[in-house]
This record gives sequence, C-alpha cells and structure tokens, in this order.
Amino acid sequence: MTRLTRRPTMICFNKTPRGRIFRISGPAFRFPALRGRVFWLIAALVPFQLQAAPGAIITDFGDDQMLAELPRSAPKIPRDNESAEEAENHLQRLIIQARTSGDPRYLGYAQTLINNWSEENLTDRLRVLRATLRQSLHQFDSARSDLERVISSSSDRQQRIQARLTLANLELVQGRYKEAEQHCQALQSTYPGLIAQSCLASVQARTAAPETAYRKLASQLAESINRQPADSTSRLWTEGTLGDIAAQAGLPEATVHWQRVVKATPDDLYVRAQLADWHLVRGHFERVLTVTRGFEAVDTLAVIRAIAMKRMGHPGSHELNNRLRQRFEEASWRGALLHARDVARFELDIENQTQKALRLATENWESQREPLDTRLLLRSALAADDKVQYQRVRDWLKEQGQSDARYPEFKQ
Repeated sequence: MTRLTRRPTMICFNKTPRGRIFRISGPAFRFPALRGRVFWLIAALVPFQLQAAPGAIITDFGDDQMLAELPRSAPKIPRDNESAEEAENHLQRLIIQARTSGDPRYLGYAQTLINNWSEENLTDRLRVLRATLRQSLHQFDSARSDLERVISSSSDRQQRIQARLTLANLELVQGRYKEAEQHCQALQSTYPGLIAQSCLASVQARTAAPETAYRKLASQLAESINRQPADSTSRLWTEGTLGDIAAQAGLPEATVHWQRVVKATPDDLYVRAQLADWHLVRGHFERVLTVTRGFEAVDTLAVIRAIAMKRMGHPGSHELNNRLRQRFEEASWRGALLHARDVARFELDIENQTQKALRLATENWESQREPLDTRLLLRSALAADDKVQYQRVRDWLKEQGQSDARYPEFKQ
C-alpha cells in the first residue's frame, strides 16, 4: 500500500495493459453508500449513485498530511480473448463486491470489463448485468432498454426472469408503480413464489394499504416455510421486504425482520441502513451506534451515525462530522460518484444548511423516490420554507395513494 502526500515523489500510477490508471483508496478518501440488495439466481439491485457536481479544488494541505492510499493492485479484468462465461461471472462478482463493501471502485472495474465487449458479442446475461451496472450509475433509460430487449427477445428463461425482476425494481424505485406492478405480475406468472410475492407486496404497499400488504406477505412466507423450507436467499429477501413494509405501516415488527437479515447477512448495507434509521427516528441512539459500528466508510451509515452522535452529545461527534465534511468536499471537487441523499441529510441534520439540503434532496428525488428519499425532501422543503416544493411532493403522494408512518411531515 503506497501513501500519497503533497510530496511529488509519493505519487504513483498502476500500469495496466490498457494504460496507466490512478487508483485511490484508504482513510482520506472514503466512498459513498452503495444502496441495494443482491439476489442471485435473480438480482434486484437498487440504484444508489449520483454524479456530484465538481466544486473548488482544495489545495491547502500540510506537507506531511496523508491524502490517500494507493492499493497494491486492482482486480484482474478478463482479457478480450477470455470466454463470455468468465466475463459474466467476473462482472457479477464485481457488482456484488461493490454492494457489500460500499466501495464504488468495483463499479469502475465492472465498467472497464463490460466496455471490452462489443454490442454484437453481448450475451443475454452480460446485457442484464450491464443493465444492472447502468442502473447502479443512474443510467436508467439505457438500463431499461437493455432489460426490455432481454425480456422481449431472449430464449434464456433465467435471464428473462432476471431482467423482469430487475426492471420491476427499477420502476418501483423511480416511483413508476403501474409499470412495476405489470412486471411483478408477469414475474408471478413465470416465476411464482416468494420473490414475485414480495415484488407485488411492495407495489401494493406504496399505492394502497401497507398494513394489508404486510399481513398478506407475512402469511405467504409462513405458508411457504410450512409447505417446504424456503431457500435462505428467498426467505431473507422476503424478510427484508417485510421490514420495509412494516416500517411504512408503522409496525414494530420492522425491527424483527431487519435484524434477521442483518444477523444472517451482515454486509447487507441496505437493510443495515434501514434498521439504523429506524432506531434513529425513535431516539434509540445507542442502538444506532451498535448497528453502524465498523461501517463508517459507508456514507449512508456514517451520516446516520453522525446524526445520532450529535443528538446524544457523544464526545466523538465533532471528529466524525469533520471526517464526513472532508469526505464530501473531496468527492465534490473530484466529481466523484456520490449519492445526493446522504449529502443532503448531512447538510440538513448536521450543518443546518437548509437551502443546500433542499437542492440536493430535490435533485435526488427527480430520479429516485424511495420512502427515505421522499421524506428527506419533505423535511428539507419544510426546513427551507419552500411551500411550492413541499406541496409538489404532497400532491404526488396523494396521486399515488401512498401513506407512510415515516412521513409525519405529510400530515402538516
């Protein structure tokens, strides 16, 4: 591992067959949260990244201040003459590594890999994986195009199922519930079971009565387990979905479902963040610190931890806030991939910069409308006294028929 300071002799590049690549990692440069859950045989990956606008470059560093650490080597990228199956497996591993480590560099490696393949040589599986990667980078239209092509023309049933669920999830996250429901129903016809039932329950919860959706899915999970032991991945996926819906309905069972997932899969960053946020809202600050301990490199979890520490008057609050502040400033001037939700929440709840928080929350909500995104925009609009933006979100919620116990601001 090479450390990088202001001293020019410490700067280094990794040489690869395709040229020189500057690699950055380590404590000075952390990475934005990679939100989403991975499901294989089929994948439902929630988009999580947004391109941050570059700002002024910070140059005032001490001569001995460590700015970054350069890794010894990057993952090996398959060469052009390697098989499609090898590339498929490698690409899938890189996406999963990005999701479970919170390190977006793996998406860069994945992009390098998929760029080696021409359109005419793309297999159905590579196309689905490319769509997953594009979705992760908020390239929604191109991701949707890839997935629709696989659904309409692939002879591989497994890849059609994969594409269908990924597309249903994409539509759900963007708040396109009619389209999501159509894909969930099609999935139920071709791949019946807990995954399709979870898909349908999510749509029902966002557009009708979340408590009804919760009770139905919980019953389906119990029936599936009683009938025959569900495979652990499907069961945990359903547990995570039940946690989301229970939270929307304001049911205390949300904690139980999320804890089961976190215990079985500690690197499920999406569920871990949901659980931490649930505790934060209820003022269970010590529990927040327990859930987020060791995950300070993941922006979503680090910001939630920082808010809890600030509210409880924790002695380490100032240090963590400074680290996050530096992290976000560095990411901004580098133009690095950064999710606006995390920065908006930091600006709102730590910095009290309401106008900046509102701008970022609005930008985020334009492409992603998960409950936490929606609530953040409601809170930011109220804090900034922006009645137009606030009413816009309220109108959208009413149009969708969406109610959520996590939206006390909606009732104002």
